[in-house]
Amino acid sequence: MEIMKSSIRAILDNIESAEEFLDRKSLDEFENIIINSENIFVTGAGRSGLAAKAFAMRLMHLGLSAYVVGETISPAIHKGDCIVAISGSGETNTIVSAAKIAKDRGSKVLALTSYPESTLGQLSDCHILVKGRTKKEVDDENYMKRQIHGNYTSLTPLGTAFELTTLVFLDAIVSELKTQLLQNDEMQAKPAALE
Repeated sequence: MEIMKSSIRAILDNIESAEEFLDRKSLDEFENIIINSENIFVTGAGRSGLAAKAFAMRLMHLGLSAYVVGETISPAIHKGDCIVAISGSGETNTIVSAAKIAKDRGSKVLALTSYPESTLGQLSDCHILVKGRTKKEVDDENYMKRQIHGNYTSLTPLGTAFELTTLVFLDAIVSELKTQLLQNDEMQAKPAALE
């Protein structure tokens, strides 16, 4: 039971500390690209894919045109669209490939990753840093050295901190998007009321 409690604390600490890595300029750009895109595509592998699907559903609830990459009803991506690509390592082949295709077609690429210097981070028009323990961290060359010195990583499953923090972050973004969309609607309604 103590291991479970420790894992819960580690996950909650990661979610709570996510705020310190947020950059207002990047958040504004991220939100503006979404609001100004004709269609929003989301992609992620495994549990990151579940976070992406949850985000697509929230975007749809806001009245935005959102699609999950790989679903049978998803149209082709074009200029004027954007893709939200989620990968803790920023090196997941299927996610990087989708981002490259989107970029080649003139779409904006938004990335959520723990590694902004990764391939996905470099491809993106805007990236959001989401800290979390990823497979890349465990596989790096310093892993054994850290273990020998007693610097153990969390016992939470590999991507859990990243995935759950991403899910919470994207739900919080939805709140901001909703506020922006309501303000835009009010501004568009005002000139009509003056006529």
